[in-house]
Amino acid sequence: MVRKKIFSSKIINISPSATIAVADKANELKKRGIDIISFAQGEPNFDTPKNIKDAANKAMEEGFTKYTTVSGINELKEAICVKLRRDNHIDYQPSEIIVSNGAKQALFNAFMTICDQGDKVLLPAPCYVSFTEQIKLTGATPVFVPTKEENNFRVTLEDIKNNFHSEIKVFLLNSPNNPSGAMIKKEDLVQIAEFLIEKGVWVITDEIYENLIYGDNKHVSIASLNQKIKEHTITVNGVSKSYAMTGWRVGYAAGPKDVISAMTKFQGHATGNINSIAQKASIEALEGPQEVIESMRMEYDERRDYMVRELNSIKGISCNNPDGAFYVFPNISKIYGKRYKGNAINTEMDVVNYILDEAHVAVVPGKAFKYPDHVRFTFAISMESIKKGLERIRIAIEKLEKR
Repeated sequence: MVRKKIFSSKIINISPSATIAVADKANELKKRGIDIISFAQGEPNFDTPKNIKDAANKAMEEGFTKYTTVSGINELKEAICVKLRRDNHIDYQPSEIIVSNGAKQALFNAFMTICDQGDKVLLPAPCYVSFTEQIKLTGATPVFVPTKEENNFRVTLEDIKNNFHSEIKVFLLNSPNNPSGAMIKKEDLVQIAEFLIEKGVWVITDEIYENLIYGDNKHVSIASLNQKIKEHTITVNGVSKSYAMTGWRVGYAAGPKDVISAMTKFQGHATGNINSIAQKASIEALEGPQEVIESMRMEYDERRDYMVRELNSIKGISCNNPDGAFYVFPNISKIYGKRYKGNAINTEMDVVNYILDEAHVAVVPGKAFKYPDHVRFTFAISMESIKKGLERIRIAIEKLEKR
């Protein structure tokens, strides 16, 4: 019997997550008894606040363990509406909200609802690894807008115009950005919004890192600028980063009622509702004490300052100071051309593998984010691990020989 082709072209054409690939290699080394320090996965090292866990326990004790409506319970959607008005100055109704299995599913729901075969999605680079593959799964094509390192990777209207053409249907915004931490300034955001309105382009905006901002930077939601851009925007967020709730898998999207209804239809066939208990916990996260956000942000800020200073002190590495999120994205191209035990180091993957094999430190290559010659570090790990890992990298880099 002739065996038919197993895999669809969509699956064959998507790339595995480089973040997960590096984490998997690091875990294999750990299994062999090697002490690995991982800067690879962007997950807060803080515990979920007790009041949130208590709300989950209460939900279980009260038997709130059944199916809910696909788009989320109304109580949570109302809490999200209050949050969006309070923090983002955007007015939405519960019928304009969908709750999903993390912000990642909310994004995929949006892409599947808006994009079609042959459409183009414009997105600044560097960009989160899953954006590209989710876009490709819809049949659309990602069009990258390279940002400038000297502008701290912040996208500008000029960058967008230089890469824009008539087939662009969606502009994907991620501010603060993963992996660079870049934030769009309000004056640039206003200009970009005016241009997108003029061109009739939809906006999908991922604002998951909105509470992790440093210095004088301030987050502005593009949908808050005016009614016209709001009518063409899907705002995506969640509780994972701000409240250390990554494993709870709660994200949400807000947008025009007809779009949210279509996203709900898709989610209904893909996964149905998200975890009922996590929904109750998320209500407490949004409505309960918010001081935990600031305490975590201050700790991240201290780690950020330390990492940027120490990375810039290592010969061959230069690191911008990120505006937000919990990543740094240093340039490591000046390490190229060196050798170790006869092996040449010529790409960021060579650097990543060398650091992992020699220093036992895991980082993610820039090519995964469509921006080569860089690597991504997270500072969502303990200060002790940060200090230990950077010192290991310093020693390893000093071992390299000139060609």
